[in-house]
Amino acid sequence: MARKSVIITCAITGSLHTPSMSPYLPITPDEIVAESVAAAEAGASIIHLHARDPKDGRPSADPALFMEFLPRIKEQTNAVLNLTTGGAPGMSIDERLAAPERASPEMTSLNMGAINGGLFPALDRMKEFKYDWEPKFLGGTKSGSFDNSFTNIEAIMKRMGQEHGARFEFECYDVGHLYNLAHMMDQKLYEGPLFLQFILGVLGGIGADLDNLVLMLRTAERLFGQDFEWSVLAAGRHQMPMCTHNALMGGNVRVGLEDSLSIAPGELARSNADQVRKIRRILEELHYEIATPDEVRQRLALKGADRVGF
Repeated sequence: MARKSVIITCAITGSLHTPSMSPYLPITPDEIVAESVAAAEAGASIIHLHARDPKDGRPSADPALFMEFLPRIKEQTNAVLNLTTGGAPGMSIDERLAAPERASPEMTSLNMGAINGGLFPALDRMKEFKYDWEPKFLGGTKSGSFDNSFTNIEAIMKRMGQEHGARFEFECYDVGHLYNLAHMMDQKLYEGPLFLQFILGVLGGIGADLDNLVLMLRTAERLFGQDFEWSVLAAGRHQMPMCTHNALMGGNVRVGLEDSLSIAPGELARSNADQVRKIRRILEELHYEIATPDEVRQRLALKGADRVGF
């Protein structure tokens, strides 16, 4: 049986890293457009997108900001544009869905359970901050949690899936999140094909160990059979090793500055495209082909770029 080509997702900026962590983190709509187009040209077939306030880089749910970059990226690439529904800590479900409901994209992310997403250890490593909001934001992750209740999951499935025809990147930070998804499938809230994103190495979620990656995959196989797509997102220094392991197991990969600011030990990535090029080189040297956006649309049964709202 011929092995499938590997889908590369690139997560451009996210909402958790702060501007003081890297001068290369895209902030403005122009920067997000440039980084997204370059990542797509480097081989990413899915571009995962958040927005930031261009004045100070804080996470933003403002649909107007998303609309400053979404049409421009679509105009310049054929990549699948995947919008966040997670937003950032502290955002309400209506804030998190404001931009996706306005844009009606082919794909969105969907976090499959609440987590303690601990970013606060970064405070011990950082000496200076560009903006006053950063220390409070990072410190707040010690006392707060990321609310992805069953009510919120159901709301996103109905509002984005049933009403807009979007497919989901199901973000699973721990084994229990796979069981949450199985419950939602049992309730007939979503039908396949499934695209699972195993998230490893975030403080508060499952660790970035090969045994844990195998556990996530085998659990998914028990719950969903063999007919699903899966990818791995590994935080920080675990990014490239875990992506390589996952591809060898038959899965897909996700890179980008949302997940890791580095390109090598002790070296900041100067762009998202640098990370895409690196994982693509590794995959091609292992004789894997890279999936095109049109292959992704077919494999994930996406509605097509002609049916989005931007």
